[in-house]
Amino acid sequence: MDRSFKTVRGAGQDEFVERKSRFIGYISPAASEEEAQAFITQIKKKHHDASHNVSAYVLREGMLKRYSDDGEPQGTAGVPVLQVLEKENIVDVVAVVTRYFGGTLLGAGGLVRAYSHGCKIGLDSAGVKVMRPCSILGLEMDYTFYGAAVKVIERYGARIVDTVYSDIVRAEVIIPVERCAFLEQGLTEMSAAQITVEPMQEEFFDME
Repeated sequence: MDRSFKTVRGAGQDEFVERKSRFIGYISPAASEEEAQAFITQIKKKHHDASHNVSAYVLREGMLKRYSDDGEPQGTAGVPVLQVLEKENIVDVVAVVTRYFGGTLLGAGGLVRAYSHGCKIGLDSAGVKVMRPCSILGLEMDYTFYGAAVKVIERYGARIVDTVYSDIVRAEVIIPVERCAFLEQGLTEMSAAQITVEPMQEEFFDME
């Protein structure tokens, strides 16, 4: 079972004008409902004079999904924003699309397209990353093995995140869980079992 998930690389913002209405799309990471609500409150405070601050968020924990039309006709604003996030399979994310009304009505279809576009350009600005379940391994080895060990680590798509040089070399390595056994085998064969490999913990990392 693939436990990887997609989320945003960071905060994003972009805007456009549609028939004199200004739309600003904001995106932010959010690991909890409290973080999502805090971001929505922040944008509403920043744009307290806007006509609408439409919002939606999707959280990985419990696959929680929420949206708000913030005064726009039902189904024309919050749902389209949420659907953009769902279509991209993004989680742990919150979106707010701010609208300053320009005096021209867009109609239901126009609102759906505008709010969808506002979310999408915000998302494009933020960028997307894939978080994969990874093992963190602690390695201990003699200096004579380190250069060859680095090559083996790179060959299996792993990443060294910390190295300590003392009487021996100690390193922390992250690697997708499905490649962990292959890396351990490669290091064992290269060093004739002279490299100690200790599994430490498992976390999600962006390995791209």
